[in-house]
Amino acid sequence: MLINTQAIIIHSLRYREADLIVKAFTKSSGLKSYLIRGVLKSKKGKLRASMFQPLTLLEVEANHKDKGTLENIREAKVNPPYQDLTTNVYKSSIAMFLAEVLNQAIQEEEQNEALYQYLENAFLWLDKNKKFANFHLLFMVKLSSFLGFYPHQYDQDLPYFNLLDGEYQLDDTNKYCIQNENSELLKQFLLVNFDEASSIKLNQSRRKSFLEMLILYFELHLHGFKKPRSLDILHQLF
Repeated sequence: MLINTQAIIIHSLRYREADLIVKAFTKSSGLKSYLIRGVLKSKKGKLRASMFQPLTLLEVEANHKDKGTLENIREAKVNPPYQDLTTNVYKSSIAMFLAEVLNQAIQEEEQNEALYQYLENAFLWLDKNKKFANFHLLFMVKLSSFLGFYPHQYDQDLPYFNLLDGEYQLDDTNKYCIQNENSELLKQFLLVNFDEASSIKLNQSRRKSFLEMLILYFELHLHGFKKPRSLDILHQLF
């Protein structure tokens, strides 16, 4: 079936000498994998390797057979193009990290327009804004709501956050219950949007500790989720 849809590139892998295998989250069909033949050697074709960098926003015309095999992209157009995301070393490092997170976290092969819209809006916000040091932290907190484990039973007076159950509670009931700066910091992130996230003042040490808590949270709720390889680079920059 010929499909016209918006897509966000999640991951691309070189295959043989000139091909790419590309994983994309599409607005119409959820997660899809494509074989892009000859794109690494082609200089005049409709498809170029630069289109398939992580988090690129595309409009694609694709042939979806929906048989669990690699699909085919016939035409693609970058829309909208980023202005700053790919050239700013700090933003591109965040993009690399979040692409790794999404590559492990998104597993559904069904349409999910709400998740697609969240991702697109978030990446366009990152591209346009200058205060973004806490962006990846809030992004992961909000992403958890689309993946089914958003922190609930929030109450300012409940001291423990149970990473295993994803809720605040009065008592310490297992080894994954935390009562520290991170559990209090999470309460702040639950109450802000991207424009407000920069008002949460963090030094490098606290940002690193909170991010590692979020990664553990994802590991506990997503089968096979592992610490992204780009995490060390992110820690150095932020």
